[in-house]
Amino acid sequence: MHRFFIPKPYSPVMTISGMDAHHIVDVLRMQPGERVQVAADDGIRFVAEITETGRNTVTVQSVEILHESHEPSVRIALLQGLAKGEKMDWIVQKAVEVGVTDLYPVAMAHSVVRLESGRAEKKIERWQKIAESAAKQSKRDVVPRVHPVLPLGQALDDAACDLNILAYESEDKTGLKAVLRAHSGARSVAVLIGPEGGIATEEAELARAHGAVAASLGPRILRTETAGLVAAVAILYETDNLEL
Repeated sequence: MHRFFIPKPYSPVMTISGMDAHHIVDVLRMQPGERVQVAADDGIRFVAEITETGRNTVTVQSVEILHESHEPSVRIALLQGLAKGEKMDWIVQKAVEVGVTDLYPVAMAHSVVRLESGRAEKKIERWQKIAESAAKQSKRDVVPRVHPVLPLGQALDDAACDLNILAYESEDKTGLKAVLRAHSGARSVAVLIGPEGGIATEEAELARAHGAVAASLGPRILRTETAGLVAAVAILYETDNLEL
């Protein structure tokens, strides 16, 4: 069943508008009487029956509240060093699919990409649309937020997590599992992933100054577009949010 997000609190009768309405009417060609899943922005999810379709709106009537949550019990914030090309698109999509809640694109010393303010805003809009599409596909209960591009220190401050993890290729003593088990009470975790060129020494020191704990992601060096996904899955597994 297709899922749609409505940026309003739950009501028994709600209206889907914009591109989602267009998708329902012109692409899926759904008719009154057919059903969809809806997630309201106050966290309530429900099965709804389409009662009326218009040019740019679809009216739905709630028929069943859904109580099963698809969200992990731990909040994961991915602080991702800006990557080049379409890698960021892929990172956003897959991070949302596995369960990341917040994505922070971070301008870092070794980032090949340099985004000026106007271009950065357009990129954020694009990545937010990718996040919404991925949330629909993966049946998320919320649409994860893609935050504005920030410098590292500000991103760490804004994420405001119980545990900050520095995924660092130079760390050869402490693995991610050990860090997670040493901080088993953390209900929110921020993971810093460097860009293609890695994390500069001064950036690692800055992260540590913000309380970040350095951790290895294993004996093999991972690409920037792979590392965040591996870290997120490991966090979900260690916190019993991933049944395999």
